[in-house]
Amino acid sequence: MTSSYSARSRAIEPFHVMALLARANQLQARGHDVIHLEIGEPDFTTAAPIVAAGQTALAAGHTRYTSARGLPQLREAIAGFYAQRYGLSIDPERVLITPGGSGALLLASSLLVDPGRHWLLADPGYPCNRHFLRLVEASAQLVPVGPEVRYQLTEELLERHWNADTVGALVASPANPTGTLLERQELAGLARGARAHGGHLVVDEIYHGLTYGVDAASVLEVDDEAFVLNSFSKYFGMTGWRLGWLVAPPDALPELEKLAQNLYISAPSMAQYAALACFEPATLEILEARRAEFARRRNFLLPALRELGFGIAVEPQGAFYLYADISAFADDAYAFCQYMLESQYVAITPGIDFGHYRARQHVRFAYTQDLPVLQRALERIARGLREWQG
Repeated sequence: MTSSYSARSRAIEPFHVMALLARANQLQARGHDVIHLEIGEPDFTTAAPIVAAGQTALAAGHTRYTSARGLPQLREAIAGFYAQRYGLSIDPERVLITPGGSGALLLASSLLVDPGRHWLLADPGYPCNRHFLRLVEASAQLVPVGPEVRYQLTEELLERHWNADTVGALVASPANPTGTLLERQELAGLARGARAHGGHLVVDEIYHGLTYGVDAASVLEVDDEAFVLNSFSKYFGMTGWRLGWLVAPPDALPELEKLAQNLYISAPSMAQYAALACFEPATLEILEARRAEFARRRNFLLPALRELGFGIAVEPQGAFYLYADISAFADDAYAFCQYMLESQYVAITPGIDFGHYRARQHVRFAYTQDLPVLQRALERIARGLREWQG
């Protein structure tokens, strides 16, 4: 009876990795030691000061709706974070608290894209970005990008692909699945290009804070009219709390608030109170230690995979992913991932989850496990490659 369901629902593709995850969980239930390098969720639990703040909020009865824009004190704390980390003066009124980064994307796509219009997106890229556009009866125009442009849209690509139905571009820095950054001048070029066409620039900064050897520039440093998506899930380690934010230009705020009121009323109140602890010095010290640990994992896994023959042409500077070319071994990423799971009990993500451009020749590794686990995974992958090429 699926034909009786909406066309938009049928057009949205599932995460292929979820089938692999379900199989991995089956194998695990049967007693196999499955190593999970497929899901973009750190192995760290939420930092203790944040948990304690959430418990205190619950005990105090802070379980009612907040305003659609979010707790004023949390919006002020986020504005203070922009001042501390980027030297930016952001009016707290421009910050809307959302149910996860997904809530921010839902608001931005609902506001900015009419049915039949589209944003430019990099291919490969995070699949939910294009799926949210389909949900609002718009679409994504995927622009193939490779290592020559560090898997990112450029001002030149924006100009080449912009057409009469384009209303903006959505970019991510650091990006999922590639971990690459857009530098300040590149963000300025994209903003300039979008502005020249009367369009909008939306930047996913969800992995800000998780960069290694370099600090990520915020697009708000070069374009005060850009829309910024962010989240408490990655750097702040609050995945299950479902909390994010959107920074928007002042003239967009009344419309965004109206949308928020109708779409979700407000973000989870207890999560908002807990998030107030994110910006305390003791919490930031914990988060910076975790960032250093992710750097150690990247610095271990990257050369090891290259030595095994995986092609990683661009060193990722952020997030916690390695996007690897497997064409030296196979031309079917999903089959390759199935093989590694069934034979070696290592779960990785096929590139077909992230777009179309050379997707069957790529897989994504998430270095969200500690170093001893990564070492065991490498040993199994090496054995699996020997048997695969047998």
